[in-house]
Amino acid sequence: MPQHELSACPGCAEPLDSNDRFCGACGHDLSAAAVPEPDRPTIAIGTPVDWPEAPAREPGSLSTSTQHPGDLPGTDSGGRDLTTPPAQGAAGAGAAAATPEAGRPARDLPTISVLTDGPHAAATSGDGLAALAAGGHGPARGTAVPAQAPAPAADGDFRLAAPDPRTAAAQPPAAPAPSAPPAPSAPPVPSAPPAPSAPPAGSKVCVACRAGHVDPDGYCENCGHAQPRERDHMEQELATVAAVSDRGLRHHRNEDAFAVAATTLPGGSPATLAIVCDGVSSATRPDEASATAADTAGRSLLAALPRGTNPQQAMHEAIVAAAEAVNALAEDPAQDAMEHDPHRHQNAPACTIVGAIVADGLLIVGWIGDSRAYWVPDDRTTAPARLTQDDSWAAQMVAAGLMNEAQAYADERAHAITGWLGADAYELEPHTAAFKPDRSGVVVVCTDGLWNYAEAAEDMARVVPADSAGRLLHGAQVLVGHALDGGGHDNVTVALLPFTFAPQGGGSA
Repeated sequence: MPQHELSACPGCAEPLDSNDRFCGACGHDLSAAAVPEPDRPTIAIGTPVDWPEAPAREPGSLSTSTQHPGDLPGTDSGGRDLTTPPAQGAAGAGAAAATPEAGRPARDLPTISVLTDGPHAAATSGDGLAALAAGGHGPARGTAVPAQAPAPAADGDFRLAAPDPRTAAAQPPAAPAPSAPPAPSAPPVPSAPPAPSAPPAGSKVCVACRAGHVDPDGYCENCGHAQPRERDHMEQELATVAAVSDRGLRHHRNEDAFAVAATTLPGGSPATLAIVCDGVSSATRPDEASATAADTAGRSLLAALPRGTNPQQAMHEAIVAAAEAVNALAEDPAQDAMEHDPHRHQNAPACTIVGAIVADGLLIVGWIGDSRAYWVPDDRTTAPARLTQDDSWAAQMVAAGLMNEAQAYADERAHAITGWLGADAYELEPHTAAFKPDRSGVVVVCTDGLWNYAEAAEDMARVVPADSAGRLLHGAQVLVGHALDGGGHDNVTVALLPFTFAPQGGGSA
């Protein structure tokens, strides 16, 4: 068998050895010829999208305006000019001049046999629609047909058909006075197309047409466009914290999650928190694990901080509560098809976690795994700092003095984590730390989908916008955009919390 030349699995990005024939994490067949995925362009997040207006309907047309061969310059296969309308007879030319589309090249639009009510047909123009309403098949293109009322059936009753979709719901026109009959040669007046109905209040609006209502299955009822999944891109902004999460450019789903909130301490001072979780892709249901951990940790902090619990102790308890919630996912038989498998815990749902609290002049961080927190001062002439230490193979090699940081993170085993939340975790050891900065700045809480593109604290400080403390959501969007522009190989999640230094409560950094 020919050996592959892949360093990572194209299915799940798991590191590979040169003699691997199948991925050990997802079972991807590596013997098949790997087709490089084309680079997909990215859009700067936060830039308003200039959505084009929908083309206006042509009078008497069932569809919006379209481009036709006759609109384009050039010649056909016979050498005739495409922009010149075909010759018409005198009768046809005179009829065309009597229509609302006079002066434009005749268009070869298909005609559909549609049954319509007589009054609506009488008010419709173009391509023999009035004749269709009367039961005919339409005249030749370029001829005008006077409006006709539907003829009664043999039993004397009129046959009613569905209303014409090209017209608004109109009232039956009043009968003309006998003394002033309508002129047969007068052109019919087209009715305006119905305006699209507004989506129900509180419902989702289609991201494609910006007009249709999205049904429970995730499709627009107006244009049929499939909507992006809710977790593909998430944003949340509060006065003192903002977070953005994106699926990235290579993964089929977003396995990251976050929780941000603000509360008050017993003395009335504000407290802000952010939790960011990264699902372990090689585990089962990593998206559920990250969402469960983020939600549980956030609710735990919101319950503990207003009671007066020490913020560092509250962070420790929140991580423990999150770990117990993720462990419970492996015990749920309704979600696990292999509930009778004695080895099912070996691939239990798992995720990493990192959190930050800004309260009462303190900055508290807590984590398990390789998601990180950074400190970026507003004064960029002072040094930034990384506030967490990874639970990873690379970090252990550096801590043991066996490799320097550059060598460790260049190894294919660098991102193998040694600590996580999950039923098969070796040991639960939440890390917490408290800081008292002596200057104002912003705290960056993120997954490795971001810091892989800005690993050192100095690199992170360079990509954090200078005005992030005052424009939190914009700053988070810029950071996610930086990761996507760098390749977007992983899910990307980042939360920003500003820290305002109060001189009377200052201390050493």
